[in-house]
Order: sequence, then structure tokens, then C-alpha cells
Amino acid sequence: MRHGQPKLAATDKMSALEMKDWIEQYDSSDITKHPVPEASKRLAATAKVIVSSNLPRALTSVQALGLKPALVDGLFREAPLPYGHWRLPRLSPFVWAFILRILWLWGYSHGVESVGTAKRRASTAAQRLQCLASEGPVLLLGHGFMNRMIARQLEADGWARQTGNGSQYWGAIVYQNDSI
Repeated sequence: MRHGQPKLAATDKMSALEMKDWIEQYDSSDITKHPVPEASKRLAATAKVIVSSNLPRALTSVQALGLKPALVDGLFREAPLPYGHWRLPRLSPFVWAFILRILWLWGYSHGVESVGTAKRRASTAAQRLQCLASEGPVLLLGHGFMNRMIARQLEADGWARQTGNGSQYWGAIVYQNDSI
């Protein structure tokens, strides 16, 4: 499950260099007080094991669901965004986030975890979730991009996608492996 909507102050257009501060603010943000969707609450209630990223937006999402995580680990944190040293152009931080994510996928990591390292981390995260699944259904409160990377590894390991409602805030996808 992806975390709830982060609490971010409205921001003006900025340079790629200014994105460094925006990314830091995003990584330290809690979630808004918007109500948790009922479908997310119902799904979360079926889990026996609760796992969370160590970023505040994931942890406050677990709290909003009224749950306590059995495991909190940076292994599940979002794949990082790099920032640039360019002062122009000035764009919305959301446009920059899209551009910087594409650049990151193409190999531009500028001092943050590389794509290859993030893929290895996602593989390790998938293995950890698979081990925890022997205890019963697992709920991971994580992040959009890393959740997709973990999902790819689960599928490669024979897990099948059962249901899903997308990767928006509070979106979740359920995977199952009949061999467990």
C-alpha cells in the first residue's frame, strides 16, 4: 500500500538546485489529515504482519490506519531522487520530480542511490516480505516507485497479482503465492 498524501507547503517554481531542499522536506513530511479510504482500512485489517518504510509519511500512514508496525525498515523507503546543479529553468517541483526520476532511470544519480542499487534493495525487500508471509498476510506501507520495484521482484519470484486499485495515495495491490 502506498502512503497517504504528504503534507507539503505550496511551492513556487524552482530550479533543479533548489529541489535538494524540496526533496528533503518531502522525505521528512507527515501525511495530511484527509480521511483514510474505507477500502484501504478494510484491506489493512486483513494483515497479520504490518511492515513500514522508516520515512514519516509511511509511519504516519500506519498510525492513520490505527495499526502498529511489526517491522520498520529503511529497506522499504522510496527510491531517492537526485537533484541538479542547474539554476534554470524554473519549474514546478512536481515537474522536476518527473524529470529527475527519468534522469535517475537513465543513470543520473548525483550522489544518491543508483538504479542498480535500488533494484538490489527492492529484491532484498521482496525476499524479506516473502519470508514474513509465512506468518500470514503482510501489509507493506511504502512508496510508489519502490513498491513497483518490489512488485516486479515478487512477480519474478512467482507471486501473482490478485487485485489492485492503483498506485495513488492509499492505493494498494495484493499479491499471492499459492505455494506458501
